[in-house]
Amino acid sequence: MIRVQVYGVLLSAVMAMSLSTGLPAHAEVAGLPAAADPAARGAAIAAENDKRDKGWGDARADMKMVLTNASGETSERALQFMMLENPDAGDGNWSLMTFDLPRDIEGTALLTYSHAKDADDQWLYLPAVKRVKRISSSNKAGAFVGSEFAFEDFSTQQMSKFDYTWLRDEPCDDRTCHVIERKPLYEASGYTRELVWVDTTDYQFRKIDYYDRKDALLKTLSLTSYTLYENKFWRPLELTMTNHESGKATKLIWTAYKFHTGLTKDDFTTASLERAR
Repeated sequence: MIRVQVYGVLLSAVMAMSLSTGLPAHAEVAGLPAAADPAARGAAIAAENDKRDKGWGDARADMKMVLTNASGETSERALQFMMLENPDAGDGNWSLMTFDLPRDIEGTALLTYSHAKDADDQWLYLPAVKRVKRISSSNKAGAFVGSEFAFEDFSTQQMSKFDYTWLRDEPCDDRTCHVIERKPLYEASGYTRELVWVDTTDYQFRKIDYYDRKDALLKTLSLTSYTLYENKFWRPLELTMTNHESGKATKLIWTAYKFHTGLTKDDFTTASLERAR
Protein backbone atom coordinates (compact mmCIF):
# COMPACT_ATOMS: atom_id res chain seq x y z
CA MET A 1 0.00 0.00 0.00
CA ILE A 2 1.08 3.15 -0.55
CA ARG A 3 2.42 3.61 2.27
CA VAL A 4 3.66 6.75 1.22
CA GLN A 5 4.60 3.31 1.46
CA VAL A 6 4.21 6.94 0.10
CA TYR A 7 3.46 5.40 0.06
CA GLY A 8 2.35 3.85 1.94
CA VAL A 9 0.84 5.20 1.10
CA LEU A 10 1.88 6.55 0.39
CA LEU A 11 3.38 5.28 0.89
CA SER A 12 0.46 4.86 2.70
CA ALA A 13 2.35 6.08 0.02
CA VAL A 14 3.51 5.98 0.77
CA MET A 15 2.88 5.75 0.21
CA ALA A 16 3.04 1.56 -2.40
CA MET A 17 0.76 -1.34 -2.87
CA SER A 18 1.63 -4.93 -3.65
CA LEU A 19 -0.17 -8.25 -3.65
CA SER A 20 1.87 -11.43 -3.76
CA THR A 21 0.37 -13.70 -1.15
CA GLY A 22 -1.05 -16.37 -3.43
CA LEU A 23 -4.53 -14.86 -3.13
CA PRO A 24 -6.51 -14.03 -6.28
CA ALA A 25 -6.40 -10.39 -7.33
CA HIS A 26 -9.86 -9.90 -5.84
CA ALA A 27 -10.23 -12.02 -2.73
CA GLU A 28 -12.34 -11.18 0.29
CA VAL A 29 -11.01 -12.35 3.64
CA ALA A 30 -13.12 -14.59 5.80
CA GLY A 31 -12.79 -15.14 9.50
CA LEU A 32 -12.07 -11.64 10.76
CA PRO A 33 -12.60 -11.24 14.51
CA ALA A 34 -16.13 -10.23 15.45
CA ALA A 35 -17.22 -6.62 15.70
CA ALA A 36 -17.61 -7.20 19.44
CA ASP A 37 -13.80 -7.09 19.65
CA PRO A 38 -12.96 -3.91 17.67
CA ALA A 39 -9.27 -3.89 18.64
CA ALA A 40 -8.70 -7.45 17.37
CA ARG A 41 -10.78 -6.82 14.26
CA GLY A 42 -8.91 -3.59 13.49
CA ALA A 43 -5.53 -5.28 13.97
CA ALA A 44 -6.58 -8.19 11.72
CA ILE A 45 -7.63 -5.81 8.93
CA ALA A 46 -4.30 -3.99 9.23
CA ALA A 47 -2.45 -7.32 9.18
CA GLU A 48 -4.21 -8.36 5.98
CA ASN A 49 -3.35 -5.03 4.39
CA ASP A 50 0.26 -5.49 5.49
CA LYS A 51 0.44 -9.11 4.27
CA ARG A 52 -0.44 -8.03 0.76
CA ASP A 53 2.56 -5.69 0.68
CA LYS A 54 5.15 -8.40 0.17
CA GLY A 55 7.26 -9.79 -2.63
CA TRP A 56 7.70 -6.90 -5.05
CA GLY A 57 11.48 -6.75 -4.57
CA ASP A 58 12.35 -3.37 -6.07
CA ALA A 59 10.56 -0.82 -8.22
CA ARG A 60 10.97 2.45 -10.10
CA ALA A 61 8.36 5.00 -11.12
CA ASP A 62 8.00 8.54 -12.40
CA MET A 63 5.91 10.97 -10.42
CA LYS A 64 4.36 14.38 -11.08
CA MET A 65 3.55 16.55 -8.07
CA VAL A 66 0.82 19.15 -8.62
CA LEU A 67 0.49 21.82 -5.93
CA THR A 68 -2.75 23.82 -5.73
CA ASN A 69 -3.01 26.89 -3.52
CA ALA A 70 -6.14 28.23 -1.82
CA SER A 71 -6.91 30.38 -4.89
CA GLY A 72 -6.82 27.39 -7.24
CA GLU A 73 -3.48 28.28 -8.86
CA THR A 74 -1.24 25.32 -9.62
CA SER A 75 2.44 24.55 -10.02
CA GLU A 76 4.08 21.27 -11.01
CA ARG A 77 7.18 19.29 -10.13
CA ALA A 78 8.64 16.18 -11.76
CA LEU A 79 10.31 13.45 -9.74
CA GLN A 80 11.80 9.99 -9.98
CA PHE A 81 11.05 7.41 -7.30
CA MET A 82 12.96 4.23 -6.42
CA MET A 83 11.92 1.64 -3.84
CA LEU A 84 13.62 -1.42 -2.36
CA GLU A 85 11.91 -4.06 -0.27
CA ASN A 86 13.95 -4.76 2.85
CA PRO A 87 14.96 -8.46 2.94
CA ASP A 88 14.62 -8.23 6.73
CA ALA A 89 10.91 -8.94 7.14
CA GLY A 90 11.05 -7.46 10.63
CA ASP A 91 12.02 -4.01 9.42
CA GLY A 92 10.77 -1.39 6.95
CA ASN A 93 11.53 -0.71 3.29
CA TRP A 94 13.76 1.91 1.67
CA SER A 95 12.91 4.64 -0.81
CA LEU A 96 14.69 7.40 -2.71
CA MET A 97 12.86 10.29 -4.33
CA THR A 98 14.67 12.79 -6.60
CA PHE A 99 13.38 16.04 -8.16
CA ASP A 100 14.02 16.65 -11.88
CA LEU A 101 11.94 19.86 -12.25
CA PRO A 102 11.65 22.78 -11.65
CA ARG A 103 15.22 23.93 -12.03
CA ASP A 104 15.39 25.65 -8.63
CA ILE A 105 15.01 22.32 -6.79
CA GLU A 106 16.48 20.00 -9.43
CA GLY A 107 18.57 17.30 -7.76
CA THR A 108 16.93 17.64 -4.34
CA ALA A 109 16.59 14.09 -3.01
CA LEU A 110 14.99 12.38 -0.01
CA LEU A 111 16.25 9.01 1.24
CA THR A 112 14.09 7.10 3.73
CA TYR A 113 14.83 3.97 5.76
CA SER A 114 11.58 2.92 7.39
CA HIS A 115 11.72 0.90 10.58
CA ALA A 116 9.21 -1.38 12.21
CA LYS A 117 9.58 -0.01 15.74
CA ASP A 118 12.30 2.63 15.90
CA ALA A 119 12.10 6.13 14.44
CA ASP A 120 12.61 6.17 10.67
CA ASP A 121 15.89 7.44 9.26
CA GLN A 122 15.60 10.18 6.64
CA TRP A 123 18.17 12.29 4.81
CA LEU A 124 17.59 15.25 2.49
CA TYR A 125 20.16 16.25 -0.14
CA LEU A 126 20.23 19.96 -0.99
CA PRO A 127 22.15 20.54 -4.24
CA ALA A 128 22.36 24.31 -3.76
CA VAL A 129 24.68 23.80 -0.81
CA LYS A 130 25.84 20.29 -1.80
CA ARG A 131 24.97 18.99 1.62
CA VAL A 132 23.15 15.96 3.02
CA LYS A 133 20.92 16.92 5.94
CA ARG A 134 19.59 14.34 8.36
CA ILE A 135 15.91 14.90 9.22
CA SER A 136 15.48 14.73 12.98
CA SER A 137 12.48 13.06 14.57
CA SER A 138 11.19 16.44 15.77
CA ASN A 139 11.00 17.72 12.15
CA LYS A 140 9.16 14.80 10.55
CA ALA A 141 5.80 16.54 10.95
CA GLY A 142 7.03 19.45 8.83
CA ALA A 143 5.92 20.01 5.23
CA PHE A 144 8.00 18.34 2.54
CA VAL A 145 9.30 20.90 0.01
CA GLY A 146 6.22 23.13 0.31
CA SER A 147 3.71 20.35 -0.34
CA GLU A 148 0.79 19.21 1.83
CA PHE A 149 2.69 15.99 2.57
CA ALA A 150 4.78 15.81 5.73
CA PHE A 151 8.11 14.00 5.88
CA GLU A 152 6.48 11.25 7.92
CA ASP A 153 3.90 10.68 5.15
CA PHE A 154 6.73 9.41 2.93
CA SER A 155 7.69 6.66 5.37
CA THR A 156 6.46 3.10 5.07
CA GLN A 157 3.53 2.75 7.41
CA GLN A 158 4.75 -0.27 9.35
CA MET A 159 1.92 -2.06 11.13
CA SER A 160 3.79 -2.16 14.44
CA LYS A 161 3.86 1.65 14.61
CA PHE A 162 0.16 1.96 15.40
CA ASP A 163 -2.64 0.80 17.67
CA TYR A 164 -5.79 -0.19 15.73
CA THR A 165 -9.52 -0.13 16.38
CA TRP A 166 -12.23 -1.19 13.92
CA LEU A 167 -15.05 1.38 13.86
CA ARG A 168 -17.51 0.27 11.18
CA ASP A 169 -18.01 -0.99 7.63
CA GLU A 170 -19.57 1.39 5.13
CA PRO A 171 -19.91 2.07 1.38
CA CYS A 172 -16.96 3.83 -0.23
CA ASP A 173 -17.37 4.75 -3.90
CA ASP A 174 -18.32 1.54 -5.74
CA ARG A 175 -17.39 -0.88 -2.96
CA THR A 176 -17.48 -1.45 0.80
CA CYS A 177 -14.72 -0.37 3.16
CA HIS A 178 -13.62 -1.24 6.66
CA VAL A 179 -13.08 1.98 8.61
CA ILE A 180 -10.37 1.62 11.23
CA GLU A 181 -8.77 4.10 13.59
CA ARG A 182 -5.02 3.91 14.06
CA LYS A 183 -3.01 5.86 16.62
CA PRO A 184 0.73 6.44 16.14
CA LEU A 185 2.97 4.81 18.73
CA TYR A 186 6.14 6.50 17.49
CA GLU A 187 7.41 9.75 18.98
CA ALA A 188 7.10 13.17 17.35
CA SER A 189 4.25 12.27 15.02
CA GLY A 190 2.26 15.26 13.83
CA TYR A 191 -0.96 13.25 14.20
CA THR A 192 -2.94 12.09 17.21
CA ARG A 193 -4.89 9.57 15.13
CA GLU A 194 -5.85 8.59 11.61
CA LEU A 195 -9.08 7.17 10.19
CA VAL A 196 -8.31 4.71 7.41
CA TRP A 197 -10.73 3.32 4.80
CA VAL A 198 -9.57 -0.14 3.59
CA ASP A 199 -11.67 -1.83 0.92
CA THR A 200 -13.06 -5.25 1.82
CA THR A 201 -12.16 -6.82 -1.54
CA ASP A 202 -8.50 -6.05 -2.23
CA TYR A 203 -7.59 -4.62 1.19
CA GLN A 204 -6.12 -1.45 -0.31
CA PHE A 205 -6.21 2.01 1.26
CA ARG A 206 -8.93 4.22 -0.25
CA LYS A 207 -8.87 7.24 2.07
CA ILE A 208 -7.05 8.44 5.20
CA ASP A 209 -8.16 11.29 7.49
CA TYR A 210 -5.35 12.80 9.57
CA TYR A 211 -6.06 14.50 12.90
CA ASP A 212 -3.58 17.04 14.27
CA ARG A 213 -2.16 17.32 17.78
CA LYS A 214 -5.30 19.15 18.89
CA ASP A 215 -7.37 16.23 17.51
CA ALA A 216 -8.89 18.39 14.74
CA LEU A 217 -9.22 17.08 11.20
CA LEU A 218 -6.14 18.42 9.41
CA LYS A 219 -5.79 16.59 6.09
CA THR A 220 -7.41 13.94 3.93
CA LEU A 221 -5.55 11.64 1.55
CA SER A 222 -7.56 10.10 -1.31
CA LEU A 223 -6.09 7.16 -3.26
CA THR A 224 -7.61 6.50 -6.68
CA SER A 225 -7.00 4.99 -10.12
CA TYR A 226 -5.73 1.68 -8.79
CA THR A 227 -3.96 -0.45 -11.39
CA LEU A 228 -2.91 -4.08 -11.10
CA TYR A 229 0.56 -4.88 -12.48
CA GLU A 230 1.69 -8.39 -13.39
CA ASN A 231 -1.50 -9.67 -11.76
CA LYS A 232 0.27 -9.11 -8.42
CA PHE A 233 1.07 -5.52 -7.64
CA TRP A 234 -1.61 -2.93 -6.86
CA ARG A 235 -0.68 0.71 -7.32
CA PRO A 236 -2.91 3.81 -6.88
CA LEU A 237 -1.84 6.10 -9.72
CA GLU A 238 -3.27 9.24 -8.13
CA LEU A 239 -2.97 10.39 -4.53
CA THR A 240 -4.48 13.70 -3.44
CA MET A 241 -3.70 15.25 -0.06
CA THR A 242 -6.12 18.04 0.89
CA ASN A 243 -5.35 20.39 3.78
CA HIS A 244 -8.61 21.43 5.44
CA GLU A 245 -7.01 24.30 7.35
CA SER A 246 -5.17 26.03 4.50
CA GLY A 247 -7.40 25.06 1.57
CA LYS A 248 -4.32 23.83 -0.30
CA ALA A 249 -3.88 20.44 -1.98
CA THR A 250 -1.09 18.33 -3.43
CA LYS A 251 -1.68 15.61 -6.02
CA LEU A 252 0.84 12.87 -6.84
CA ILE A 253 0.42 11.27 -10.27
CA TRP A 254 2.41 8.07 -10.86
CA THR A 255 3.47 6.65 -14.23
CA ALA A 256 5.96 4.19 -15.75
CA TYR A 257 6.01 1.65 -12.93
CA LYS A 258 8.70 -1.01 -13.37
CA PHE A 259 9.41 -3.91 -11.03
CA HIS A 260 12.47 -6.11 -10.44
CA THR A 261 14.82 -3.57 -12.06
CA GLY A 262 17.97 -4.73 -10.27
CA LEU A 263 18.20 -2.08 -7.55
CA THR A 264 20.36 -2.99 -4.54
CA LYS A 265 21.29 -1.57 -1.15
CA ASP A 266 24.09 0.38 -2.84
CA ASP A 267 21.44 2.51 -4.58
CA PHE A 268 20.02 3.58 -1.22
CA THR A 269 22.92 5.10 0.70
CA THR A 270 23.60 8.68 1.76
CA ALA A 271 26.42 8.72 -0.83
CA SER A 272 23.89 7.82 -3.54
CA LEU A 273 21.91 10.99 -2.79
CA GLU A 274 24.45 13.20 -4.55
CA ARG A 275 24.47 11.06 -7.69
CA ALA A 276 20.70 10.44 -7.76
CA ARG A 277 19.94 13.28 -10.21
